[in-house]
Amino acid sequence: MKEFVITHLVSEKAVLIGLITDRQNEEKVNEYLDELAFLADTAGAEPVKRFVQRLDYPHPVTFVGSGKLIEIKNYVIENEIGLAIFDDELSPKQIRNIEKELQIKILDRTALILDIFAKRAQTAYAKTQVELAQYQYMLPRLTGLWTHLERQRGGIGMRGPGETQIETDRRIILSKIAKLKDDLKEIDRQMVTQRKNRGKMVRVALVGYTNVGKSTLMNLLSKSDVFAENKLFATLDTTVRKVVIHNLPFLLSDTVGFIRKLPTQLVESFKSTLDEVREADLLVHVVDIAHLSFEEQLGVVESTLNELDKEEKPSILVFNKIDAFTYTPKEEDDLTPLVKANISLPELKKTWMSKLGDNCIFISAKNKDNIDELKTMLYERVKEIHTMRYPYNDFLFQEYESLDDDI
Repeated sequence: MKEFVITHLVSEKAVLIGLITDRQNEEKVNEYLDELAFLADTAGAEPVKRFVQRLDYPHPVTFVGSGKLIEIKNYVIENEIGLAIFDDELSPKQIRNIEKELQIKILDRTALILDIFAKRAQTAYAKTQVELAQYQYMLPRLTGLWTHLERQRGGIGMRGPGETQIETDRRIILSKIAKLKDDLKEIDRQMVTQRKNRGKMVRVALVGYTNVGKSTLMNLLSKSDVFAENKLFATLDTTVRKVVIHNLPFLLSDTVGFIRKLPTQLVESFKSTLDEVREADLLVHVVDIAHLSFEEQLGVVESTLNELDKEEKPSILVFNKIDAFTYTPKEEDDLTPLVKANISLPELKKTWMSKLGDNCIFISAKNKDNIDELKTMLYERVKEIHTMRYPYNDFLFQEYESLDDDI
């Protein structure tokens, strides 16, 4: 059986396709396609053109209408495009029909994210999780992936066990999925033991949307060198470091970022990675204040966290990238309602700080603005938690100093 690996995209010219529907207006679709373009760039493709169509719902056979598909086909042929990326998940039937018409590689958002995850995974744990998600994505799409094979034919000399190639592959994939799940359970047991060996230090987890600056902040606070770049999902493997602020040690973990329309397969397979979030005593939710849709991104993270862990935890909201914040003041006679682009940073600060009080701070990890204030805030929160946990004990520094910084 052919191994399932989505080929990494290397400087392939790509077109992006999205739909305007009752659920997402033109402005929202453009935002999603901006993010899809960023994903494509992260994977190594070059988005050169966008196609958008207004439909009540995706066409069940070709996602877009037949006229739009012909328009895309003509552009693909004229410009030698090798890849079409759709912003929503495609059904096996849709992939098969679109591929037949366009005669190029077809990916949906899920397949693209899986490709990036496969490229970013470094540890055996992350690689196993990605492989599991890939096989789960592949299973219902076997017919499309095996179009170059024909089913066994009946007749004299052709009677056998009565099993098609696709059915054989389905059994093999189901077996692989079962084995990968067993592998993850074993790694989980090892990680539980590892977490127990960390002692009883307070645990703080950095959470947030992808590319909001969590890894940069991790490097600042822990004086470490966690990989960080302006790409989506730069961090895939959870990293844990010991941090000491004013002689008070605690554990800080940097977790995988969230994203809109996160594939179900990834949410399921990466739940164990987010054990760091479930076991954290304090969450530091990092938000990109410079992003026009930061409030939606914040909501995506909070809803995903609620799925993972129903327990309400103390948290700090850290608005990062104040150095990149821009706005366009309204004219005095402009009667249109205020939007994010018209609100100044001081006005936004007042709004959020009035909601969250001392649990909200605005920083620039890149320029190190307000980092000392953030450290003081973290110190106070960690000290609170530690004092509640050990009301009659001093901080157990001897226990902490025996721990490795890179856990």
